[in-house]
Amino acid sequence: MFSLQTIFGSGKQFYALLDDSAAAAHDSTKALHAMMKEADRQPALDAFKLARVRERTASDKISQALVESFITPIEREDIESLGSALYRIPKQVEKFADRYALATQHLEHIDFAPRAAMLEQAAGVVVDMVHELKRMDLDRMTALNEKLRSLENEADRLMLELYREIYSGKLDSLQMFLLKEFFEILEKAIDRCRAAGVVAYQIVLKNS
Repeated sequence: MFSLQTIFGSGKQFYALLDDSAAAAHDSTKALHAMMKEADRQPALDAFKLARVRERTASDKISQALVESFITPIEREDIESLGSALYRIPKQVEKFADRYALATQHLEHIDFAPRAAMLEQAAGVVVDMVHELKRMDLDRMTALNEKLRSLENEADRLMLELYREIYSGKLDSLQMFLLKEFFEILEKAIDRCRAAGVVAYQIVLKNS
């Protein structure tokens, strides 16, 4: 006698699809950090476009699999929520890259690399959290969640330093505006990582 799992599949492909989505998001943050470390910091937008295409492809495959699959390893709503949260990460990173390409000449003196490095680290933790879903190890996921929370807190601290620089009186009005805008975009990108991590953590809490 065949089980439903034998007939319809186990739904394990969703873990692989979510892994692909998280990896694409991470790659976009790697591209941003690499760009910010370069001496000329000339925007190479192809890497960001490629990451977004990969993310969109993974998102579309997840949506299609949800339609076609009778069995999912976790609740459908959780898969949709996590897929949506992951999709927003490279979207935010690409927003930074696109705007940066238009304002490079005004931002030569601003070092975005430390914040970009923090974003890359946060996206890396998200990759680990998504990969851990198949194990449903609450202790491991809790440790990763705390690590992601610490990165978010450090990003908040760096934002306070940013405002100190803005209010120092050393910058002209355009520089003040751009500095605030670009750091807030980076901060929101880290928030996107945190949001994805929260969804992954809640999935494990629900299923452990």
